[in-house]
Amino acid sequence: MVTSNPFPTIEKCPSVGREKHTVVADMDGTLLIGRSSFPYFALVAFEVSGVLRLLFLLLASPLAGLLYYFVSESAGIQVLIFATFVGMKVSDVESVARAVLPKFYSSDLHPESWRVFTSCGKRCVLTANPRIMVEAFLKDLLGVDMVLGTEIGTYKGRATGFVCKPGVLVGKNKADALKKAFGETKPDVGLGDRHTDIPFMAMCKEGYLVPPNPETKAVAIEKLPKPVIFHDGRLVQKPTPLMALLIILWTPIGFPLACLRIAAGSLLPMSIVYYAFWALGVRVTVKGTPPPPVKKSTGQSGVLFICSHRTLLDPIFLCTALGRPISAVTYSISRLSEIISPIKLVKLSRDRATDAAMIKKLLQEGDLAICPEGTTCREPFLLRFSSLFAELTDQLVPVAMVNRMSMFHGTTARGWKGMDPFYFFMNPTPAYEVTFLNKLPPELTCSSGKSSHEVANYIQRVIAATLSYECTNFTRKDKYRALAGNDGTVVEKPKLPANKVMGC
Repeated sequence: MVTSNPFPTIEKCPSVGREKHTVVADMDGTLLIGRSSFPYFALVAFEVSGVLRLLFLLLASPLAGLLYYFVSESAGIQVLIFATFVGMKVSDVESVARAVLPKFYSSDLHPESWRVFTSCGKRCVLTANPRIMVEAFLKDLLGVDMVLGTEIGTYKGRATGFVCKPGVLVGKNKADALKKAFGETKPDVGLGDRHTDIPFMAMCKEGYLVPPNPETKAVAIEKLPKPVIFHDGRLVQKPTPLMALLIILWTPIGFPLACLRIAAGSLLPMSIVYYAFWALGVRVTVKGTPPPPVKKSTGQSGVLFICSHRTLLDPIFLCTALGRPISAVTYSISRLSEIISPIKLVKLSRDRATDAAMIKKLLQEGDLAICPEGTTCREPFLLRFSSLFAELTDQLVPVAMVNRMSMFHGTTARGWKGMDPFYFFMNPTPAYEVTFLNKLPPELTCSSGKSSHEVANYIQRVIAATLSYECTNFTRKDKYRALAGNDGTVVEKPKLPANKVMGC
């Protein structure tokens, strides 16, 4: 940004009475607080191609920086695009743009730009970023009408790493793209943050600059048109250059550490796993008092623990908190996770009668754990609870599960779920909090005339209140449609049960 330009700052832009106006905004440094697009290129690099591609991008970033500041913005951005995209499947990039990037973009919206942007009836974003990276977020989450961005070259479904003509949209290219899209019609408001935005801002009736301010706080999540309930990807934090370096350096240490932690949980008696985890940097906090194990000699059925679902490891940490192994039912699990699991895992068939008979049989053998949401959710929301469990027993104990990860997410909708436990335990100090709530009184169970849906909804509300979460009616299908473009059902293969469902 240059101080000699004729445009006022964004704070001076009125936002009243613009319902019929058209706004055109740059992205980095304007619509977003952050002026660097490196973290978003890094997310694509890591989520599509892994840590080696992230290393390649990080090594190329000094060259990109030198070209950006001393030669041209276009040259620097072209280096980032090449290092990130070359050889990638276009479908993989689109998947990351839809499932991963919106969470990070939405947490960086500039409040003043957002105020003006949302006040206008028609909204256009003009950015040097590849259109394929930003379009899903801008249109699906922010309701943007038009996205003009750099087009990447492709060959047989893969990115070449080069850009299509007219090149990266900076400076004159931005102005040309705007003229091509709007013709002789002048947009009402242009928003930018640097001198290369001036050519397109000059084509608008009004232009406003967004000055850099590191103390600016992003728009609150609740003020967005749509909440980000579902998102995917392995990285917890935005990969700035420093964070990307830490991830690269930690991975060779974190993976062996994860294997050691998994071995401790799988091979040691459950009564001492809590202490082994503590010694290995895994923190388990237990709140509330769980019921004692049922004695088989009494003929009583076991207790059914109703857990909120955060990762595949929920039943393992429940057993760690109990100090004893119990069985768990799941809506399918990867073969690797099944092999390394220290407890008995039983797959549900999604046939109501078959599953009911199986759960009743397992309860006759002892206590049992179930996660009625049917899939995980990372955000502070609970998905709809399946009501089947409420019909099968009155011995119901709600359990509020919550975890903490600082580097890697232990869940995925797009990737191989066999790696979920490894990614969770690769965090430097992963943590779980297990809260045992009061056993459901008989008058709130189906035996007292309550419907199974009433019981399930009540338990959902109790767990949500404990965690300060919000109840929703979203289901597993909603999650997978949002993140993977399907309903979560895997195509049947020979020797596999019918209706096998991917994930946990």
